[in-house]
Amino acid sequence: MAGGGSSRDSSGKKRARIEIIPLIDVIFFLLATFVLFTLSENRSGGLHVELPGSETGEPRDPNGTATVTVKEDGVFAWDKEQVTIDELEKRLQQFHLQHPEPDAHILINGDQNAMFYQAIFAFDEARKAGIQKVLIETLVKPAKS
Repeated sequence: MAGGGSSRDSSGKKRARIEIIPLIDVIFFLLATFVLFTLSENRSGGLHVELPGSETGEPRDPNGTATVTVKEDGVFAWDKEQVTIDELEKRLQQFHLQHPEPDAHILINGDQNAMFYQAIFAFDEARKAGIQKVLIETLVKPAKS
């Protein structure tokens, strides 16, 4: 039948038809939205801060990682949750107990305008908790030619 939006069976009654093309369009739209959202969330688990740049920075492996954020105003955060110094120390110790394997590491995500001693404090507390791998997250700048 040409141009029919529905079809008729042998008794002349209209039968409902499922249109698959609009369904495919909706599925692709949802997939594209999910992919774009996932890519925008691909940064570290810490709060958003202005990271310092580094020419020797390397991509990090998020497995077995906890992020300690040092904000410009001196506030610490554990993965996206603001914490006090005492809470930071407790969480570092708990993290070490839960991840005793040698590949577990802490990622310090510090604002480029934060005081250096705050990052050193985070390093010291991680080492006191027994964590051996402590990394600093930076933006990768292109190498100078």
